[in-house]
Amino acid sequence: MKKYLIVLIALFFVASCNTRHDQALKSADKNFILNVANEHFANKKWPKAIALYERLSNLVAGTDDAPNVVFNSAYANYYDENYKLAGHQFKNFAVTFPQDPRREEASYMSALCYYEGSMDYNLDQSSTELAINELQNFLNNYPNSERGVNINKLIEELSYKLEYKAFENGKQYYKMGEYRAANTALENVLEDYPATKLRPAIYDLILKSRYELAMNSIYDLKQERIESALAFTRQVEKELPGSSQAETAADLREKLLREKENFAKVQQQVENNKAALLARQQKEAEKNAAESEKTARQALRDSVKTSTPPPAITLPIQK
Repeated sequence: MKKYLIVLIALFFVASCNTRHDQALKSADKNFILNVANEHFANKKWPKAIALYERLSNLVAGTDDAPNVVFNSAYANYYDENYKLAGHQFKNFAVTFPQDPRREEASYMSALCYYEGSMDYNLDQSSTELAINELQNFLNNYPNSERGVNINKLIEELSYKLEYKAFENGKQYYKMGEYRAANTALENVLEDYPATKLRPAIYDLILKSRYELAMNSIYDLKQERIESALAFTRQVEKELPGSSQAETAADLREKLLREKENFAKVQQQVENNKAALLARQQKEAEKNAAESEKTARQALRDSVKTSTPPPAITLPIQK
């Protein structure tokens, strides 16, 4: 019986709350709506609180209640994971009420909302870049804030997400066999994020990309690419001694040196073939020149013969 009584009381309470909420939605009494909205907020009924705070936005404009309505509405949206709207509301609060002691908190929460709205690394990262800008703006506006430590950590986290996104792009190029694109993309990661923690993994892929480029290169670019790959193996061993990347570099360098030796033989053979071809071409040219000269002389003789008139008729001399 006691259990049923508790259930009935709970049902009555829920019905009562729903009745008050419905009444607040239809009411024009600002104070009543505000009280019910704050009750929902205190009970963490975010959607209901948001709905009533939206009703209050025009009713409290210009009054002392306006800051609290905007501030609570922003928090309600934040807890309801409406980060984009909450961020806009917090920023609007900081701009609209510059003398309010909660301005720094609102600015911080606005930046935090942008952080929460950052997409996963494998998606478009424009939201992440925007979040970093907002977090940095907070540091610029409140350089002495105690919240700055947390903000710096958030910026580092988001920056790493951008690094990892760029790294994954380069890695994807490598998996697709687009070694030149992979090499370029990964070098850009090192240039854009010189302190990246992904340097060993990046070096590993650059090593392998340059190796593949060198081993499968066209003739005209092969020597340059072999030298480039060899130079990078030495750089890796110098910067990451004792690492698995250094072991890979040593292994690839042996293969590249053998390829370089074999290619030198090919180059020599190509040069020999060029020299032989040049000699044949020169001999052929000399032969053709001689024949041309012979033909020209014959043509000249024929021309002279044709243009010379026949001798005059010789008559017998009469005595």
